[in-house]
Amino acid sequence: MSTKQRSVVDYFAFINSDDKSKTIQVFASDAEVLDDGHTYRGRTEILRWLMGAASEYNTTSTELSATTTPNAASVTVRLEGDFPGGRVDLQHDFSLNTEDKVTRLTISVSDR
Repeated sequence: MSTKQRSVVDYFAFINSDDKSKTIQVFASDAEVLDDGHTYRGRTEILRWLMGAASEYNTTSTELSATTTPNAASVTVRLEGDFPGGRVDLQHDFSLNTEDKVTRLTISVSDR
């Protein structure tokens, strides 16, 4: 991962592991995740997303690009797996607080 933000690096390590619940560690208590038309607010809803929709399929991801600023990161990954279509490039836009915790994550299909 070419980003310097530890929470972003950890997010991808945890989300690609067998135990996706560890991913909750990178989020601030009042964080939001926007994914597939749904908004998940707070660590409880985000944990439900991690254990539900984010874990529904077996996938692998490959980083295609990453850009960072002090309080944000934008990472494009190619996701491949047993979901309908089998392959998609996703844009992950992270906002970070001063403690390097994710306050907002927006996941969308990349137009790259």
